[in-house]
Amino acid sequence: MTTLYDVPADALIEELSDRLADRIEEPDWAAYTKTGADRDLPPEQEDFWYVRAASLLRRVAMDGPVGVERLATHYGGAKRGSNRYRVAPPRQTDGSDKIIRTILQQLQEEGLVGEHGSEGREVTAEGRSLLDDVAGEVLAELVDERPELERYA
Repeated sequence: MTTLYDVPADALIEELSDRLADRIEEPDWAAYTKTGADRDLPPEQEDFWYVRAASLLRRVAMDGPVGVERLATHYGGAKRGSNRYRVAPPRQTDGSDKIIRTILQQLQEEGLVGEHGSEGREVTAEGRSLLDDVAGEVLAELVDERPELERYA
């Protein structure tokens, strides 16, 4: 049985984002929201919401149970001061809690993620099944492209 650990993350997230586009809906405000304090502009990708949702589902499956605060730390970045000639080093900032929380709520409504008491959220059996199914398809596509990978299938 192929799991999410058996395939490259970028290929899994790309395929999973296509599947999630049918199940969740991007809010109207998402086009105008930065993804963190370290960013200057909102994301320019058309499918950003679904790619981030797929990435969050994968991250919760790997790290769960996990909370919004720890996920925000993972999706954060380095922020420089307002004066770009400043000598001080950049500081770590968190990603947008609002985006992460909203996506997790949407995934929870779809039954892919569930709450685990006060410890945070974790992937449900349905979410794990979706991840494993998509991972199997991705691995099959990779084997078609590169036959030497067949021993991993």
